[in-house]
Amino acid sequence: MKVIFIKDLKGQGKKGDIKEVKDGYGNNFLIKNGYAIIASQGNLKHFESQKNKELLEENLYIKECEKIKEQIEKLTINIKVKVGKLDKVFGSVSTKQIVTELKKLNFDVDKNKIKIDVPLTSLGTHIVLVELHKQVIAKLKINLVK
Repeated sequence: MKVIFIKDLKGQGKKGDIKEVKDGYGNNFLIKNGYAIIASQGNLKHFESQKNKELLEENLYIKECEKIKEQIEKLTINIKVKVGKLDKVFGSVSTKQIVTELKKLNFDVDKNKIKIDVPLTSLGTHIVLVELHKQVIAKLKINLVK
């Protein structure tokens, strides 16, 4: 029996895979629990059209992320920090602070999408990566000032 996986199933298949499985396993587990559907001509056509639609939506989303990337890379965000003797910063700048500053500039970015390689603990300009999409990563300039 051929089935089309409609959900990821660890060790068996990912969404969109077409596999040959035993009849009992296909009917009693995969189809019954909603992991797969029978690979008939109608289902194959429907799944292909759905796959194409998702691909178009993904491409539109990537183009939108590219535009946002261009805007973010033009920015330099100034963050005021407390400093001690010899201009040493107390603590470091967190992703939450960066997200707050981005929201002031009308950019809605999740704090988990901001990647800080080295802690921002010194005054001056630092580069932080913002992952808008797996394929679109923007470089944001952060300037720490007194």
